[in-house]
Formats: sequence, C-alpha cells, structure tokens
Amino acid sequence: MMVYAEPLWLTLKLAIVTTGVLLVIGIPLAWRLARSRSWWKEIVDALVTLPLVLPPTVMGFYLLLALGPEGVIGKPLESAGVGSLAFTFTGLVIGSAIYSLPFMVKPLQTAFESIGEEPLDAAATLGASPMDRFFSVALPLSRVGLVTATGQTFAHTIGEFGVALMIGGAIPGKTLVISIAVYNHVETLEYAVAHTLSAGLILFSFVLLFALSRMNRRREPLRAV
Repeated sequence: MMVYAEPLWLTLKLAIVTTGVLLVIGIPLAWRLARSRSWWKEIVDALVTLPLVLPPTVMGFYLLLALGPEGVIGKPLESAGVGSLAFTFTGLVIGSAIYSLPFMVKPLQTAFESIGEEPLDAAATLGASPMDRFFSVALPLSRVGLVTATGQTFAHTIGEFGVALMIGGAIPGKTLVISIAVYNHVETLEYAVAHTLSAGLILFSFVLLFALSRMNRRREPLRAV
C-alpha cells in the first residue's frame, strides 16, 4: 500500500500548492491582460502561452539550470545559505506553477474579456471603486471561468511528467509524484503497479473534466428557439 500512498500524497500536495499559488498570481495577471491595451500585452500573453508549445523537458532543463547551485536563482540562494532548489519540493512547485500558468490564466482572461464594459460602468456610476468593481462584479460574473481554470490547473499538475522529472528527479518521499512513479515501475517491468497508478490517473482526470463540462453546460444561458 505504501507504494501507492507516498506518490499519491506528494502529487495531491503538489497540485494543491501549485493551484493555490497560481490563483494568487493568475487572477490579477489575467485581469490585467483582459483589460490592458498596452504594447506589452502581446509580449506577456506570448510568455504566458509559451509552456503550451514548448516540450516539457526543454522548460524543465532551463529551470533546472536556473534553480541549480550555479544558476541565476540557485547561486544567490546558495550564497545566502538557503540551498539549491533543484530536486526539492519547492523547486517542483516553481516548475509546476510556470508550466501550468496558461491553464490558469487563459480561461480567466477569456472570462474577464467576455464581461464587457456595461456591468463595470454601471457599478462605477453607483460609486464603486475599481477594487469593488472587480470583487463585486467582475469576479462573480467570471465564476465559471474561475472554476474551469482551477480545475484544469489542478488536473494538469496531477499529470505533469517532463518538468517534474527534470527539476524534481525521483526522490521517494520528496519529489516522486505519480507520473514519475508510473515511469519507474514500467522501467522495472512492474506492470501491475504501473497499471493501477495509470488507471487511477485516467479515472480521476475523466471525472474532473466531465464535472467541469457539466457545470459549464448548466450555466450556459438559455437560447431562444
């Protein structure tokens, strides 16, 4: 049973922490991208979308260099006595957050853009501040996008492999998540364990995506026949 419990707990912990971090980062970033007309919007938008087209191993490789003992991030941390973040759970969270960023930002950005100006202008005429308009109007109207972004980010983090392997390695009890555990069991010809873990991932992902699809369908406005 331990062969399942340890990677399962680490995977769930990684998905929860990564999703929480990206909610804090992704909501204001998506709002700025949805509202901005600045020249830098296209640059930031391209950077956010980049993980969707880059091979995970490429991103994981450069993150490993950056967070390693001689990296631009790792070296100052080493000098400060913090230590390298490569092959640590914290480094794994950083890599997962960067790789899953578009899964949080893009649905939220689309949801914010679909609100339009009218509800926000109406709230402004009633004396609502920009912060009030965001929390009392924009966020509630974007709740479907928020739930979708949260669910997709969580599911994507659960299934990460390339970035997790490159930056986290496969340290039992520390960075050995389910996707890497499946790979290790296949390599050692332990197909029964690999099958159990893989089937569990497939079932979990299907149930989560099905639930998101059903929720979005229920919230679609009725159309005139």
